[in-house]
Amino acid sequence: MKGYYFITDADMSLAGNYSDVQNAVAAGVEVVQYRCKKASTKDLCLEAGVLKRLCQKTLFLINDRVDVALAVDADGVHLGQEDMPLLQARRLLGRGKIIGLTAHDLVEAREAEKAGADYLGVSPIFATQTKADAGLPVGIRLIQEIKAVVGIPLIAIGGITLANAPDVIRAGADGLCAISATVSRENVRGEIQKFQRLFAGIKKQALLHP
Repeated sequence: MKGYYFITDADMSLAGNYSDVQNAVAAGVEVVQYRCKKASTKDLCLEAGVLKRLCQKTLFLINDRVDVALAVDADGVHLGQEDMPLLQARRLLGRGKIIGLTAHDLVEAREAEKAGADYLGVSPIFATQTKADAGLPVGIRLIQEIKAVVGIPLIAIGGITLANAPDVIRAGADGLCAISATVSRENVRGEIQKFQRLFAGIKKQALLHP
């Protein structure tokens, strides 16, 4: 799990979730997370089912809703700290599914790994307008601190742009998400690819000059 991690946001999107996911898949992302806070369970299942069919070669995760993930046979879920406890979600989904968990500090990160999370979403790195309850920015230092004590992938999210992404990557993030910097633009695929190229370039440089 590395590079650009795509999360849908219909409120910010210019073209809609269907087009955005098509573009994300075409840009070569490894993960698509379907996030929708306002729709009914019926509408969530219907849209998730459509989007999943676009992700034949891409991991398709559902935000928060274990029931929707089960209904559409998604590859897994991403859970927040106030969502279903990870252990209960694991019992429902089984060992073959991916479960990511949001972490805001070292304690949550350690507990998530101990409980069996497959990856962490560290959030919010910077101030963000895409999630009303995101909380205060944690900064890139927390990425470094968590990276030093856990062994699962770390995805950074919250207020990330092309300008500050290099700092996020160099801090140790295995992947990153920048919602407003992609879905609110005309060329979603092109904007995602800019992050992909940036990520690949910095990681390559780190290997050549450790």
